[in-house]
Amino acid sequence: MANSVQSCSSVVARSDFLLADLVFDQTHCFRSLSFPFQLSGLHLKCVKSSRQVESHRFISTVVKAMNNLDQQEVDISLSPRVNSLKPSKTVAISDLATSLAQAGVPVIKLAVGEPDFDTPTVIVEAGINAIREGHTRYTSNAGTLEVREAICHKLKEENEISYSPDQILVSNGAKQSTIQVVLAVCAPGDEVIIPAPYYVSYPEMARLADATPVILPTKIEDNFLLDPKVLESQITEKSRLLILCSPSNPTGSVYPKKLLEEIAEIVAKHPRLLVVSDEIYEHIIYRPATHTSFASLPGMWERTLTVNGFSKAFAMTGWRLGYVAGPKHFITECEKLQSQFTSGACSISQKAAVAALGLGYAGGEECAIMVKAFRERRDFLVESFSKMEGVKISEPQGAFYLFIDLSYYYGTMVEGFGRIDDSESLCRYLLEKGQVAVVPGGAFGDDSCIRISYATSLADLQEAFKRIKKAIIILRPPMLNST
Repeated sequence: MANSVQSCSSVVARSDFLLADLVFDQTHCFRSLSFPFQLSGLHLKCVKSSRQVESHRFISTVVKAMNNLDQQEVDISLSPRVNSLKPSKTVAISDLATSLAQAGVPVIKLAVGEPDFDTPTVIVEAGINAIREGHTRYTSNAGTLEVREAICHKLKEENEISYSPDQILVSNGAKQSTIQVVLAVCAPGDEVIIPAPYYVSYPEMARLADATPVILPTKIEDNFLLDPKVLESQITEKSRLLILCSPSNPTGSVYPKKLLEEIAEIVAKHPRLLVVSDEIYEHIIYRPATHTSFASLPGMWERTLTVNGFSKAFAMTGWRLGYVAGPKHFITECEKLQSQFTSGACSISQKAAVAALGLGYAGGEECAIMVKAFRERRDFLVESFSKMEGVKISEPQGAFYLFIDLSYYYGTMVEGFGRIDDSESLCRYLLEKGQVAVVPGGAFGDDSCIRISYATSLADLQEAFKRIKKAIIILRPPMLNST
């Protein structure tokens, strides 16, 4: 059946029913209706007839036609752009682990990068006071002037980069800030250069913008840092964005200033190439490593969009607040996108963010306490896994992730489970047999590794390591199985 009925004459021909009490002119159209009349896809525009019948009989026919329309199959096709996206495996595994825990399975969740600390009291009180004082209405799309001024002050004092409030856009998390940058500057066919291992969402952001992700692998023996020569060899006339994340998710690697300067020299040769510098983990860093903002390097301010937020260093994941800073013409376009997506971020969270930025340099004592705990946890995991046969480790210099190579055990057959062929099957094995949820490295562009988040208590990490070791130790590499 056609999706719509073009005229009531076809209904009349089939059913001999017409609506009474309406007068028709010689053009056979309803004189009393000046607009198309629509009922669930049934369009009534013109009627040919020389007689009238009772209205209830016509209504009965319309109902019958509507019922027939209801029986049609619904078109469930999706946008090719959205259909091509891959769901986040970190979210999927975390959701699965949560479901198992709710079902009574004692799963230790080491999948999501969420600090186990409570939001500092000063920040919480600022949020509560914001509610009590009535700061519960829409803010400016770009964010309140108060929070943007506080961000400008922070960037000047801590990162040595200067911005005005109109060069800051506050969003619902650093992820939103990043995708808005990608959408704002990339045209279909552009290339987005992404060092691997990468944050799981970067390639999907590029695809959503109809751009092509260009993945540049790095090596564990190089601490997963991008080789400038490799970068230079991969830049083309289509290259539009380079995404850098330091400290890195998932590896915890931190780019030294000297290496960033080498990368900046290469970027400077290509006028069309911009840089997204994701610095969300900047305060979670372990000395002697230090953080350098890419925009602070000579000639890079004009072409860098700096993304940051409050989720990690201030344990504010649920407050959903991030920001991007950059040249005004880029920020204006990002703001235009945000005005059609979400409008301004939460007014309460913005008040809390002002309090967070008031804690002191690099988050003050509150952040320092968290970083000290993260370092202790890192040291425990690095020392423990280093003693296991076949495990390769690049010691994290920041963030709260351990990205370890366990490919030594790939190819192993496990009775009652099957063959472990890659990082995904290994993670399924650890979840099923060890009841520990970790994320396969394949989701980050390196299938030889798995990612362990140590943003949880040391006691949980100690128990998790015992379980992982117990599950791994029974595996024998294929070369040993064949002897």
